[in-house]
Order: sequence, then C-alpha cells, then structure tokens
Amino acid sequence: MKDFFYAIQDLFVDYIFAPFDWLRKLELESWFGANTISWLFMLIGFVAMIYWMLQLRIFDNNNEEDKSISSHSFL
Repeated sequence: MKDFFYAIQDLFVDYIFAPFDWLRKLELESWFGANTISWLFMLIGFVAMIYWMLQLRIFDNNNEEDKSISSHSFL
C-alpha cells in the first residue's frame, strides 16, 4: 500500500509538475522569458473571452434566449 502512494508522489513530482519546475528555473535565468509565457496565457484568455462575448451577442441578436419571467414575480 505504501508503494502505491509513493507511485502517486513520483507521478506528480517527477512528471506532472515538471513544467512548473522548468518555469521556476526560467524565472531565475530570464525574467522576460518567464513573463512572456505569462502574457501569452493572458492573451489566450483574452481572445477566448472576446470569442465567448461575440457568441453570446449572436444568440442575443437572434432572440433565442427565453427572457420570460418565471421564477419570481418581482423580476
């Protein structure tokens, strides 16, 4: 049973978290390199948000959303 938990530890520490170790070492060597990766992730998130907002606008313009009041009378 003890080997099972050590196997889980090895999986996470040696394989799954390896990119985070690489990023930590990169930050010590090149601050701009590490922040470029962060800005890349922020850019991907921003593009995804814009895409999602445009899709919501398409559905709103087609009047496909049910906007009837059904849950509370004061809404």
